Amino acid sequence: MDVLLQLNTVPCTFLKRLNRFVALVEVDGEERKALVTNTGRLEEFMIPGRKAFCTPKSGGKTDFVLVAFEDLDGRGAVIDTRTQAKAFERALELGLVPWLKNCRIKRKEIIVGKSRLDYLFKCPTGEIYAEMKSAVLRGGDKGEYAMYPDCPSVRGRKHIMELIELSKNGKRAMIFFIGALPGVEKFRPYERGDPEIAKLLREAEKAGVEVHAMSISLLPGGEVVIENPNLRIELRENF
Repeated sequence: MDVLLQLNTVPCTFLKRLNRFVALVEVDGEERKALVTNTGRLEEFMIPGRKAFCTPKSGGKTDFVLVAFEDLDGRGAVIDTRTQAKAFERALELGLVPWLKNCRIKRKEIIVGKSRLDYLFKCPTGEIYAEMKSAVLRGGDKGEYAMYPDCPSVRGRKHIMELIELSKNGKRAMIFFIGALPGVEKFRPYERGDPEIAKLLREAEKAGVEVHAMSISLLPGGEVVIENPNLRIELRENF
């Protein structure tokens, strides 16, 4: 597994989620506030007493960032979307993303229609408009799936619809998922989280939008590693 990032993590214990962006954690026996960048419900992780990994921060109303929760074999499930993005960008820079071979980031935060997409890539074959999503819900009989979303997402629907329009207008469009869970092998949409998004993803694939996924995890020493750069995609209905 290639190391993408080295984080200055400290052990913490999750106590409760105060609001969408702030959690109460315990660090060295003291209650502290931690920033939560992931807007998903994360109910399978946010259980009082669950071990987690935080990183110190300065400024603002929080002292830490809640980066990951202890998961499989002591490895961490990376819930922090900023860390996910940095890990992806480092993997791209190192040439570890097979579905973006010899591509680079041309621009970020691209306004398309009424939405803002994450990336515009410049590749040997042309430009690609792309949106990145966080897949940190585990599914499957053996926990082999990383899934998205864990709750309804109007914003996510808009992004996929914009990508469909781009593809229909002759542009190359892509949505990719960061399966930030140790040990996952595949990606699939979580139908019960948002059936409309699952439907839109199937429409997007038919319209020519490329769908990809990769997996990362956090090691106990703070290393963010790439586990699988090319997860299998399964979009069909009725799992």
